[in-house]
Amino acid sequence: MNTATTKASDLFVQALEAEGVEYIFAVPGEENLDMLESLRTSNIKLILNRHEQGAAFMAATYGRLTGKAGVCMATLGPGATNFATPAAYAQLGGMPLVMLTGQKPIKKSKQGQFQIIDIVSLFRPICKMTKQIVHGNTIPALVREAFRTALEERPGAVLLELPEDIAEEETDAHVLQPNPRRYAIAGDEVLDEAAALILAAKMPLVLIGAGANRKHARSALRDFVRSTGIPFFVTQMGKGVLDERAPLYMGTAALSDGDYLHCAINRADLIINIGHDVVEKPPFFMEEGGKQVIHVNYKSAQVDEVYFPQVEVIGDLAASVARLKQKVGGKVDFDGSYFERVRQEVETHMLEGADDPRHPIIPQRLVADTRKVMQRKDIIALDNGIYKLWYARNYKAYYSNTVLLDNALASMGAGLPSAMLAAMIYPERRVMAICGDGGFMMNSQELETAVRLGLNLVVTVLNDSAYGMIRWKQKSAGFGDWGLEFGNPDFVQYANSHGATGHLVAATDDLIPTFEKAFEAGGVHLVEVPVDYSENQKVLIDELAAKVCLI
Repeated sequence: MNTATTKASDLFVQALEAEGVEYIFAVPGEENLDMLESLRTSNIKLILNRHEQGAAFMAATYGRLTGKAGVCMATLGPGATNFATPAAYAQLGGMPLVMLTGQKPIKKSKQGQFQIIDIVSLFRPICKMTKQIVHGNTIPALVREAFRTALEERPGAVLLELPEDIAEEETDAHVLQPNPRRYAIAGDEVLDEAAALILAAKMPLVLIGAGANRKHARSALRDFVRSTGIPFFVTQMGKGVLDERAPLYMGTAALSDGDYLHCAINRADLIINIGHDVVEKPPFFMEEGGKQVIHVNYKSAQVDEVYFPQVEVIGDLAASVARLKQKVGGKVDFDGSYFERVRQEVETHMLEGADDPRHPIIPQRLVADTRKVMQRKDIIALDNGIYKLWYARNYKAYYSNTVLLDNALASMGAGLPSAMLAAMIYPERRVMAICGDGGFMMNSQELETAVRLGLNLVVTVLNDSAYGMIRWKQKSAGFGDWGLEFGNPDFVQYANSHGATGHLVAATDDLIPTFEKAFEAGGVHLVEVPVDYSENQKVLIDELAAKVCLI
């Protein structure tokens, strides 16, 4: 009896199609040629990047924005090792990512150890799962398990290695179709316990973290806050789950301690911590005998010396919040007058410097002008630098996943690829990458990819000719100003050489008109903005150290 067979790479692509994969972001090598040929006739779109980091950052951001696993592909050796930083970015940031890498033949060596390193073992500490495929018949199960693992809470990175001799062999295996997963719902006993703590609290606060952004718990959280009347604050990666123009919004915990917002956090006797985990910098610190904490999340808390919640509500996030609202039964009776005074104090300080005309521009004015040109669902994607703290503190997010920043791995080089992905899947929205000159140059070659893809994208490059955040830390620590300055290209010409359009903001009042001109023209635009970071020390160190919390 003859059994029909399928080429293993064809079966692999069929399995990807069954998982609903739309794009593969890739820098292929010769070990991926069978996969490339199989992709050529598939429904999956290949996005050719200029560096493996750019490909994997885009794939991770796809996972972050869609809730589906993003997929990227590279060859063996140096191509695969370039996935290491984005793998850690996805793993710490809770972004579902499936990485596909090639390998030399494993049944018979043709080139000794040329380019061969143990990628599967190398990636094991920074991934949820790493596997080498050693037979075509195992492809369906391994692909299904890879996607299931990447997507399961907490989401993260997985890696599958497909050697070229396995890719070209014949197999009689068949694709496994994915099945929908449902998360358990927290039980009545723990919900009753949490509700009792809320009803007994004299000064409760709600904290919203990245997990609420991941699973789109916006509606349930909005109803809970409105019903109970409890003020809320957010972590950096929790921005936008609730509209931050709301009267109950207290601010963003961009700093671990000592900000104006922390006056309210420190006074609170109960924090309802929804969707946060300890990967992000602590938005507050716990002490024995201090405030109580209710941990609401898909998984139990990772306890450490500053986070040991007394009650853990584990299960589907939106369902837990909705049922907790029912258990509480309406508005909570507490005195919110102190929180309101702190909220007004925070608002006042966040507005300082918003119309400052100095040039080079100061961060407060930069953030304020950015907010003025971006509408409710428009997206900013931040690279990593000191400006990220200013945007986290001062930029109000109006909608989920409209402020894309990384407060987990905090890797430089991710801002441009993340913005490119957002522009790809949301062509109707304005999208802006905001990068320091250091982070931008780490993956600036992806400008060509953005132009080739026909994206509408504004890339703002903040130019201070230095690794500004580390330079500020260096000064704050009392060390000499040394070793952190560099030279930059002419960014306008650099953009033009890639087929984009470059702009230099020569006066601060020109920033908004330049942004508007770029968005209205369409295509890829780079806006170079000279920036003055002298406000870092004044506002983030000196003023906060001198502040006195309201009585």
